[in-house]
Amino acid sequence: MVVLKKIEKAGKRETAVRTRAFASRVFRHGVAMSLCKSDPAALLGDALMSPIVTHRAAILEPRKLGALLRAIDDYGGSESVKIAMQLLPHVFVRPGELRLAKWKEIDWDEKIWRIPAERTKLRRPHSVPLSVQSLALFNELRRHTGWMDWMFPGERSHLKPMCENAINTAFRRMGFDRETVTAHGFRATASTLLNESGKWHPDAIERALAHGHSNAVRGAYARGQHWDERVQMSQ
Repeated sequence: MVVLKKIEKAGKRETAVRTRAFASRVFRHGVAMSLCKSDPAALLGDALMSPIVTHRAAILEPRKLGALLRAIDDYGGSESVKIAMQLLPHVFVRPGELRLAKWKEIDWDEKIWRIPAERTKLRRPHSVPLSVQSLALFNELRRHTGWMDWMFPGERSHLKPMCENAINTAFRRMGFDRETVTAHGFRATASTLLNESGKWHPDAIERALAHGHSNAVRGAYARGQHWDERVQMSQ
């Protein structure tokens, strides 16, 4: 508890919560392996302060979004960073899921990008239907990095993925500050504009964003639903 409180007092509430959760998983494994008798970290959940929720900046107005997309098309920096920015509004994934993508995850025949469970927030596989535009962008990217494992390799070494801040840094160079747009903010853009359109079932949008359901029964029912609708929505 002393260690967790030290992290918390440093202003890193989310880190403290994540550290406790990690410790709890270690202890549970220890119990399962008969290496310890209990999980003391489980008792500390209510003793930590909840993280402060901060919403990532996102553009929610169609006209402003159009201006951003045109600015991305005119970006003169790294070609792989440019394509990453172009893909984000098409695939709705978290920036880390895109940045750490590997070529083996693309099913070209089925036109699906299959993100493995270990790289998703909910730790379950997530399939992304690829529109004609997305496939064209991936094919263009393949000309640059198709011979590597990573779709978006780092600038200094193709053995490592793109830097975590590469996309947001590109936005800043384009003149968009952090209060206007972020890489993660494209998910809020997609959620807002798709819901406001009234064309798509809310569960289809939630599934496209790989969100979990607070209602366990509803979540289990919806797990395999809306694929055809998601394909249409992506296009």
